[in-house]
Amino acid sequence: IRWMSVYPKHYVEPIVQKEKQNEQREELAKLFHIPIKAAVNKASDTIFHDDTKEKMINYITKKGNSALARSLLTKTFELIKRTQTEHMNLAKGDKDKINTNAEVLLKQAVENCRPLLQVTAIKRGGVTYQVPVPITTRRSYFLAMKWLLEAAREKERKVSLPEKLAWEILDAAHGQGRVVKRKDDLHRQCEANRAYAHYRWS
Repeated sequence: IRWMSVYPKHYVEPIVQKEKQNEQREELAKLFHIPIKAAVNKASDTIFHDDTKEKMINYITKKGNSALARSLLTKTFELIKRTQTEHMNLAKGDKDKINTNAEVLLKQAVENCRPLLQVTAIKRGGVTYQVPVPITTRRSYFLAMKWLLEAAREKERKVSLPEKLAWEILDAAHGQGRVVKRKDDLHRQCEANRAYAHYRWS
């Protein structure tokens, strides 16, 4: 183990975004004399930086080619923007309700796809039970993005990834599509197996 590369336990995680700093000003005032870890190279305070977007780029990346992943996500956002603008132009009613911001739609899609529970196999007395267990927030966001990408990659090979991913994000943002159905099926399975929930503590 490389102990020298690990920060001591009393070091605090850095807060890069100014909005979060302003929100947590009182708490940060108590940390004046506590050492803080150095910020990561990719951490940024620009208005263009978004944690959800950066994570999505990391999940799209294959073989370390993050430049390609970034360009694919940019094309996806462009297609979402075009589709939504087209819907807005064709709409006869209230056009303000149609959201054309691709980043906001991505966040909505991820929120709609986030599972709250999952089932884990626990063996008791020679019998394996599917036990519903709550998921951590971090894990739920990971699963939502992973499922969106899997659904996009499962579609036709002739259609490009940005196009497929744009469809999936738009469907999920409106509470439809395969990923939302997958989340609902998982919740239904947890509901069906709730009688075994007590095995989680035994």
